[in-house]
Amino acid sequence: MDPSTTGIQEPFDLIRLSLSERVFVKLRGDRELTGILHAYDGHMNLILSDVEETIMMVDPVDENFEGQGTVKVAKRKMEMLFVRGDGVILVSPPSRT
Repeated sequence: MDPSTTGIQEPFDLIRLSLSERVFVKLRGDRELTGILHAYDGHMNLILSDVEETIMMVDPVDENFEGQGTVKVAKRKMEMLFVRGDGVILVSPPSRT
């Protein structure tokens, strides 16, 4: 794909083109968000609406049990959320197929 035809010249162009669209955001601490991106800045601070947060918690393995431990998933929804940029690991734009 030719960057000149998509309007993407720099990494933040991809974020700019995702404004008003649903994005996936991976955060530190095994947290993931999906929401509509309203604003961002150079520090990757984000403002999202219609947000669903998914938190994954792993219970440690019991010494008497052979396995990986159990993963618990907690979800919650929020109308509006400010995400501080230093916790952002990844921002994925909506798929454009």
